[in-house]
Amino acid sequence: MTDELGYGRSVAEALATADRESDFLSNLIAREPAVVDGIEDWLADPLAVLNLDADLPPPRALRLARRRLALVVAIGDLSGRYDLTRTTQTLSDFADRVLDRAIWVAVAERVPGASADGFAAIALGKQGSRELNYSSDIDPILIFDPTRFAHRERDEVDEAAVRVGRRVVELLQARDGDGYVLRVDLRLRPSPEVTPIVLPIEAAIGYYESAALPWERAAFIRARACAGDMALGSGFLTTIRPFVWRRALDFGTIGEIRGISRRIRDHHAQGQAFGPGYDLKRGRGGIREVEFFAQIHQLIHGGREPALRTPATRDALAALAAAGRIDPDDAAALADAYTLFRTIEHRVQMIDDRQTHALPVQSDSLDRVARLHGLANGAALLDLLRPHVERVGRVYDALDGEPPTQVPVATVAASSRFADPDAAEARIASWREGRYPALRSQAANEALTAVLPALIAAIGEAPDPDRALLRLDAIFARLPTAINVLRLIAARPALIALLETILAHAPTLADQLGRRSELLDGLIDASALDLPGDVATLAAQMRAGERGDDYERVLDRVRKVVNEKRFALGVQILAGASDPLDVSAGYARVAEAAVEVLAGTAVEAFVATQGRVPDSELVILALGRMGGAQLTHASDLDLIYLFTGDFAAESDGPKPLGAVLYYNRLAQRVSAALSVPTASGPLYEIDTRLRPSGASGPLVVSLDGFERYQRESAWTWEHMALTRARAIFGSADARAAVDAIIGRVLHGDRPERDIRADATKMRADMAAHKPPSGPLDAKLLDGGLVDLEFAVHTLQLVHRTGFDSHLGRAIDALAAEGRIDPAMRAAHDFLTRLLVTARLVAPDGQPPSEATRALLARALRLEDFDAVLARLDATRQGVRAAWAAAQGDQA
Repeated sequence: MTDELGYGRSVAEALATADRESDFLSNLIAREPAVVDGIEDWLADPLAVLNLDADLPPPRALRLARRRLALVVAIGDLSGRYDLTRTTQTLSDFADRVLDRAIWVAVAERVPGASADGFAAIALGKQGSRELNYSSDIDPILIFDPTRFAHRERDEVDEAAVRVGRRVVELLQARDGDGYVLRVDLRLRPSPEVTPIVLPIEAAIGYYESAALPWERAAFIRARACAGDMALGSGFLTTIRPFVWRRALDFGTIGEIRGISRRIRDHHAQGQAFGPGYDLKRGRGGIREVEFFAQIHQLIHGGREPALRTPATRDALAALAAAGRIDPDDAAALADAYTLFRTIEHRVQMIDDRQTHALPVQSDSLDRVARLHGLANGAALLDLLRPHVERVGRVYDALDGEPPTQVPVATVAASSRFADPDAAEARIASWREGRYPALRSQAANEALTAVLPALIAAIGEAPDPDRALLRLDAIFARLPTAINVLRLIAARPALIALLETILAHAPTLADQLGRRSELLDGLIDASALDLPGDVATLAAQMRAGERGDDYERVLDRVRKVVNEKRFALGVQILAGASDPLDVSAGYARVAEAAVEVLAGTAVEAFVATQGRVPDSELVILALGRMGGAQLTHASDLDLIYLFTGDFAAESDGPKPLGAVLYYNRLAQRVSAALSVPTASGPLYEIDTRLRPSGASGPLVVSLDGFERYQRESAWTWEHMALTRARAIFGSADARAAVDAIIGRVLHGDRPERDIRADATKMRADMAAHKPPSGPLDAKLLDGGLVDLEFAVHTLQLVHRTGFDSHLGRAIDALAAEGRIDPAMRAAHDFLTRLLVTARLVAPDGQPPSEATRALLARALRLEDFDAVLARLDATRQGVRAAWAAAQGDQA
């Protein structure tokens, strides 16, 4: 193997080759002249780099040590002074040492003088077997003993351990001009999506004794205590040894092991055809297959034969051959191939210090790797690798001769349009390996296997399949169990297309689904595609709990219903089931019902402790899009809080409050009920800046004070806002009283002002301070909805007519009197449809992907996206003309 491994250079030749062929090493050579000058001494004792720079802060000292070690190990490798074993063990020993040092530093920073007793790192993967590659990350599990771990007196011990863990990661992987120390991946810990990054030892032991998965057994073949409290780490591994090495191997376990084997071949076979771009680690016949070939045989036989429990891959192959468990010729061939593959892997990583395992695709880059290895060109490198790849592939093929039962997911993934098929396959593999609790049970895994090819094929055809896959991953991570959802998909294949549409086209809904995976339940019932009922019906649904529910439970239930309804309304647009105008009105009815239920609940709770103000009540006035009953998925609620009766009155509670203070506290309670997130998610953003005197005024004013302000002091912009005001909470008499005040003000009982001049200035100021977000911003574009609103409100106030809180009906009323072009109703409808739809599929106001453009056009009842742009341009021209006419209208 000496010739194949490219050894035989002198140290000087190795330095020259590194300087010429590797940008990363060339940079290190230039920055570390002292290392180059003393290279012979460093090659004899590479870990001495850790003894330098003791006077520097630990983070910088560690980064400098890693930089120097990278240069020394590379020269040792390229010159042949280090064989693969020496190279990987040096890198692994360095990782152990710096991880240990980071733990001690992190503990001492929080508790000066304390030791790392009670805190340990367990090395898994290649660090565990002392086989780290040149640019490898490390995959430790961090554990602590709450009875021994040093922490501040005021700290919770669990929280203190997590903070130390975070600091350890920061010390190692923070990057600056000196580079970094190590990348740290903590996702191999139990249930990483729900567990803290540092686990109490008893919790970790309990997990591995009761709930761990087959792949975790394989991972622990190479586990060892490596840093911190070594006795704690070793004791932990001793305790869980029966989990890894089982003396009795039943057929279920054998099936599990075969399942792991099939999944590896399934997920890593495609896109790995030998040649440029070949993945040395995951490719067919590559490093992973050598490792897994050894590990499977170790799992099968190691429970009864302790001699087979060796962690290093080549040692394991030798032990298995010596015990007669595998063919000696196969063992020798796999060991030779592994040595060559790992050596070339290091060459690939030396080019620019990236954690990559794939041969370059470009010929000039492949040639550089070859020359770094001492070969003439990339073709010679491929010729060197080919027979080993083919031999490993044949040996691994014989490991499990069962034919696949379906098209491999990897084949589906690679035939789709994932930008990074490898990353997609790895993510899918993690699902099938049960990384998430929702997918761990055998039933969940079987359900996933049944639907996965169709699901991945659908996602693969999405406009942005990689992002869609990430969103699906977020859903799986949050589901308590995926069995019902997966079986539902299997029973109703049309749901796959709907789910793909959400994941691919609607980032707003997909993100919501990722945070609240239970929203999927709402899609099970076909009624999810029906528009919601009236406000009374919706309020009854939100109140449909047990009698005597406490305040928090009501808040949770309302949020659950609101989020389900909003999500379903968004899906109706994507599915083409409802007109966006109807969806907009549906959003508003849902919000109004939520205000009715939550404000009522808040009032009841407040009255129970503070009493009532006699002959008085709270009234809530909606303005803006809420007042006009036309919301989008992301709309906030513009509200004004009022109260009826005498402002000088007091409450009749045990501690009387003046009416103003009483209602201000009550309004704060209502706003919190409508806006504060609970376990069931967020609700609405509440904006009360349209109240009298704006943000500087009191949160609540009396009805008399509101009328006086509007009649005597309000500015034009406040009267414009009042044109869309609508009382949504309060008794019928109170609402009628508010409506009467608004009617009198709008019809002329207000200060005389130059409305056109005020409106013109306001719109100009708004345009200067709040420009449109993009070419699809139907609201803020010149000639968009805001301009149309200004035109309508200006005409309403000037002519004291056409008042209706619904903007479309107000346009109709003005058009009937000849005050505005009747075409503005169609303009309003188009711009509103565009606004409501774009909030879902193009929330940044930018043109979406080609496929999403087609969906947008369909929602707007147009042929294609070009037609959308043409209609938008024509509509804006009409609105600009209407706004100009309103500014100059003298009729």
